[in-house]
Amino acid sequence: MRRIVVLGSTGSIGTQTLDVARRHSDKLKVVGLAVNARADDLLTQARAFGVRHLAVGDTRLAGEPIADDLLAQARSGAAPVADAPSSLAQAVARRNAGGEGSLGFGADAVVGLVRLPEADIVVNALVGAAGLRASYETLAAGKVLALANKESLVVGGDLIMPLAAQVDAQRRAAGFAPDAGPAGALMPIDSEHGAIYQCLIGEDAREASRLWVTASGGPFRGRTRDDLRDITPAQALAHPTWNMGAKISIDSSTLMNKGLEVIEAHHLFAMPYDKITVVVQPQSAIHSMVEFADGSVKAHLGTTDMRIPIQYALSYPERWDAPVAPLDFRALGSLEFAAPDEDTFRCLALARHAGAEGGTLPCVMNAANEVAVAAFLAEEGSYLGIAACVEAVMEAHEREGVQRVESLDQLEQIDGWARSCARAWIADH
Repeated sequence: MRRIVVLGSTGSIGTQTLDVARRHSDKLKVVGLAVNARADDLLTQARAFGVRHLAVGDTRLAGEPIADDLLAQARSGAAPVADAPSSLAQAVARRNAGGEGSLGFGADAVVGLVRLPEADIVVNALVGAAGLRASYETLAAGKVLALANKESLVVGGDLIMPLAAQVDAQRRAAGFAPDAGPAGALMPIDSEHGAIYQCLIGEDAREASRLWVTASGGPFRGRTRDDLRDITPAQALAHPTWNMGAKISIDSSTLMNKGLEVIEAHHLFAMPYDKITVVVQPQSAIHSMVEFADGSVKAHLGTTDMRIPIQYALSYPERWDAPVAPLDFRALGSLEFAAPDEDTFRCLALARHAGAEGGTLPCVMNAANEVAVAAFLAEEGSYLGIAACVEAVMEAHEREGVQRVESLDQLEQIDGWARSCARAWIADH
């Protein structure tokens, strides 16, 4: 039985993770759940899976009636207290009174779930840079990190990967690692990186000469910059092949998502940037490929459903029954390939530049992108303004001087500066 904590349990990855856990209840037990603000959905999930360790990122909800219901669930069925807590301090005091479970509010409470003694695997499906500290603390606690939070590696890959190597070594020494292949301390929950990970199983990674990261091309494939001037959030959210959350859907449409994945691949597989190539594959049937020194290429194909990479991250090194109908190659038809248009979709080129420059520049790029995407979704900024904002903030940081990554506190400080700079740019444009 593998015991899992799911951070971001009500999002797209989180709900699909719980579906995998439901299908394999003989192998997976959910012991902790965390959300940002969707406390009602959290309560439903906690009741369905019998989870007693809960966390809500939004501290304002500590004073709402839902806090009583969550507390009752944490106490395993105790009756709710009639009066809602009037302060966070009271909520915490009540959380700690008379029960084996736990309920916490705030970012620290969310991260705190990764340290549960009974947890084996932490699924980090938090959105944005907020997930970095959770990833760091998961590995620091010696847990397996099933990573769906791209920003953990984009922003803090220089800190995360050495920690993962330490946990890998611990797993090998304790006999928890498989006889062959990676030790499994960091399992990517991502179609592309999960594909590359599997293509490298049984291979000498030093013989991999190129990583081919596939992209669907998003909803605006083939459009020109003029075509994109008046794009609305609704149009950008309509991804042709994947069902994802709002932020990642916008990133997919701008190709920023693919840029983030290039940086992730660099960290995960220790591959130079000039050996990581993005290729548009509109059918999304090929999830990525690895090319080897002798010219051979391994491709990972399958149904476009995130439950497949989620399940593999949780089952490694085993393979369990398919969570979805397998791909029928007879009905697939043709496979198309094309180079991405980095002139129209500037975010991909910006991300590659940030990754190649390294240091704190990817942190700045990511923060500016999050602010610009949020502004676009709120109809406070334009679609083309996303890339323009990111570029302007990156240039400002490069003028001041890119720093070597040294700590989480440093990254959080630079993240805050970049967000402030991005907001100012949006206000002026």
